[in-house]
Amino acid sequence: MNKSLSRSIGFWLLLVVSLIATAIGGWLIAGQIGTMTTTLLDGTATGIEVYVGQSLVVVGAGVLAAGIVGILLTLALVAARSLVPVAAPAVVEPIDWSAQTPDAPASASAPVEVKEAPAAAEAFATTDETTPDTTPETAAPTAPSNGTDDGETTPPITR
Repeated sequence: MNKSLSRSIGFWLLLVVSLIATAIGGWLIAGQIGTMTTTLLDGTATGIEVYVGQSLVVVGAGVLAAGIVGILLTLALVAARSLVPVAAPAVVEPIDWSAQTPDAPASASAPVEVKEAPAAAEAFATTDETTPDTTPETAAPTAPSNGTDDGETTPPITR
C-alpha cells in the first residue's frame, strides 16, 4: 500500500459521508425532540407529532450512530496508517546530457562499422566435438541392412 490516505478517494468518501450522516442524524433528532417538547408543553400535541416523532428520533439516532462510527473508522485508519513505516524515497542522480557514452562514436560523421552476418553454410556448420572418438575396438556395431545393398546403412544405436 504505497498510496497515502490524503490521496485516497475511499478515505475522503468515508469521511464526507460520515460527516453528512452525523449532521442529518443530529438534525432529525434535534428537530423532532424540539417539536415534541413544544407541543407537549403547550398541550397541543397530536398523536402524529408524538408517535411519529418518536420513530423519527429513533431513525435519526441510527443515522447519527452510523455517522459517528464512520468518523471513528476514519480516525482509526489515520492511526493505523501512521504506524506503517513509509519506504524511503530512492535518490536518483540527475542525468548529465552533455556527457558522451563510451560506446557512442566521437562524431556523427565518423564511419559506423557494420558487421556482416556469417554465410548460411558457416552459420549451420557444426563440429562434432561433443561425441567421443571411437576406435574400431569400441565402435558400436551397425544394424544389418535391409537386404538391398544400396550403400545406406542405418546409423549405430548408442546408449
